[in-house]
Amino acid sequence: MAQATRQSSLEGELEVDVEIKASAKKYHQLLAGRPHDLAKSSPDNIQGCTLREGEFGKVGSVIFWNYVIDGQPKVLKERLEAVDQEKNLLVLRVIDGDMMKEFKSFLITLQATPKLREPGSVVTCHFKYERKDELVAHPEKLLALIVKASKDMDKLLLS
Repeated sequence: MAQATRQSSLEGELEVDVEIKASAKKYHQLLAGRPHDLAKSSPDNIQGCTLREGEFGKVGSVIFWNYVIDGQPKVLKERLEAVDQEKNLLVLRVIDGDMMKEFKSFLITLQATPKLREPGSVVTCHFKYERKDELVAHPEKLLALIVKASKDMDKLLLS
């Protein structure tokens, strides 16, 4: 389940592990190279994504997302800050969209790690953020969306 740590009253971190049956490599390749397929695998959560700058899976690329939380359509623009093919790791910085109305900064790290003794992998999703004020909720609903989307991606990868 999600674990929260807080440095100051406005800064925070959330992390969750999601077990999937697909390989870490396949999960990473889908997320980095074909993120637009998330709309096919998880249409209730992800409505679509558009590459705005650069190339999918390359540092510096900018992706614009349409997603839904609590039945409300949202938008998000993120820049790929780091990618490590060997470690199946992506680091994304939210740079615009609905979230930036409530957060000063928001960093998302996604890493898929192969399980050692059985098939499948564990996807770790880590948020590091700073809220604009105390009235802004910690982003647990976004974390839940990523958990659901990861499980939906797993079904797509196994089909």
